[in-house]
Amino acid sequence: MIPLRRCGSHALRLRLNLSPDFYSPYPLHIVDLMPLVPLYGDLRDDHAYFRMVVDVVGLQAASMVKWPDLAFDPVDIFEAIRHQPRSIHTIVWELLLRAGQRRHARVVMDKSLDSVHYADELMALHPDLLFINVVRDPRAQVASMNRAIIHEFDTLLNARIWLRAHQAADQVTARYPDRVLTIRYEDFLSQQQATLATICRFLDIAFLPRMLDVAASPEARQIAQLSALWSSNCHAPIAANIDKFRLQLSADELNVIETLTGAYLDRYGYTRLAAGDAVVSGAMHSAAVDRSVAARERAWRDLEQANFRDYVLRCSRADYLAQLGARLARQAARPQRHARATLAALDPASFEVAD
Repeated sequence: MIPLRRCGSHALRLRLNLSPDFYSPYPLHIVDLMPLVPLYGDLRDDHAYFRMVVDVVGLQAASMVKWPDLAFDPVDIFEAIRHQPRSIHTIVWELLLRAGQRRHARVVMDKSLDSVHYADELMALHPDLLFINVVRDPRAQVASMNRAIIHEFDTLLNARIWLRAHQAADQVTARYPDRVLTIRYEDFLSQQQATLATICRFLDIAFLPRMLDVAASPEARQIAQLSALWSSNCHAPIAANIDKFRLQLSADELNVIETLTGAYLDRYGYTRLAAGDAVVSGAMHSAAVDRSVAARERAWRDLEQANFRDYVLRCSRADYLAQLGARLARQAARPQRHARATLAALDPASFEVAD
């Protein structure tokens, strides 16, 4: 699923998960690990690649929402993929495919929407990949992003993030037109069954009426309690919220968003509300960054008071990534070996689990 979080992606994922043929676990958001990938060095070196496997498995274990009934052995994962093309995406998809196999699903989806920026790498590994491109009114999505600790805390910054994500999605659609289904989140709100049926046809799975009853999803009930970001996911979508952004954004903020994203508003049939003539300067961007940094600090303090579970779980994952970054930086600073290391192959049968 692509291209940007806060588009209603959990609402779609949770409903599709009610099909026995489909599975999409809580996303790893591997984008947060991508800046560290160069520090691993040459992945043809077994030492480097095994470290990466261990760290990705660790990231999955540090996820806010656990994948039920699964515990991955990094030694087993490494042995299974050591002769496949070496990439962090190979590791992630090995975990996803195993999760799907555990559920007897035919179709597995990664809901890490930021992976839109790595679509070419993913297609090289899995040419049968399909992309569900979820478009949401940029004004509504930016208003939602402004209140989410996973994004920036400024309209200008988030509007630019929205624009980059959808420009990347355009590139995916241009390169792989037959592999992309574009839907509007607002159409899901107003025509839930028709939208889900369209997605199911695209994925070659059966639409089931029970997909309309998200309250039947144990995961929906679970995550709704864990974080305010997901509190609405255990209820039917509320169509009246489509225009809530009008109360959340100022006239100047609407004008900035429409100036940056106007072509997409027109393309996807969203009615303009502003002149779309905002002048965005470097000084405005710099001030926006400063505001966002200060607001982020306040948001973390507020989250600690409002939802301690959410706060600690997010801190735990952030700490894990920070520890990886510090360790990899130390390793990268050491003198490099000239020869690539090779780990002795192990017997795959030793890792088979028999009930």
